[in-house]
Amino acid sequence: MTSPAESAANAESESSAVYRRLRGLLGDPALRSKDGRRRAARSLDGTAPFENGRDPAGLGDVIDAVTRSLGWSSPLARGELLVAWPELVGSDTAAHSEPVGIEEGVLMVQCDSTAWATQLRLMRAEILTMILQRFPDAEVSSVRFIGPGAPSWKRGPRSVPGRGPRDTYG
Repeated sequence: MTSPAESAANAESESSAVYRRLRGLLGDPALRSKDGRRRAARSLDGTAPFENGRDPAGLGDVIDAVTRSLGWSSPLARGELLVAWPELVGSDTAAHSEPVGIEEGVLMVQCDSTAWATQLRLMRAEILTMILQRFPDAEVSSVRFIGPGAPSWKRGPRSVPGRGPRDTYG
């Protein structure tokens, strides 16, 4: 059996552990007020030499930090992916295929012929692996290869559904 003093010490340690866990999840209560946030921001930007925040940063690091903080990394990575398509798949394949866009994680690629679309469908796993390795921020989950469009036999906005085109010579 434990004495009342030992159980009180265990209760204190348990309560302090819960407090530390909640403080880690919710943040410091002193920083929730406007003045507390202002003091924290002021303490990060040092004014004396050799304090935190005083070292010069490269332009690339600053731009990367700004794009991450504003949420621009995904659209920029998608644009880089569309531009780097010839490097990604090779110049021969890129001559017969062109990325059209990315919608909801699906990269749409327009191909010159159905043969090229079929060949690229067979290479889909390799292409997707290369995309995920080089452009993880683009958030591409799959690739769709589209062949050339077939002509539409629908004429006008008020066409009647029917049998479609048929032999009228005769």
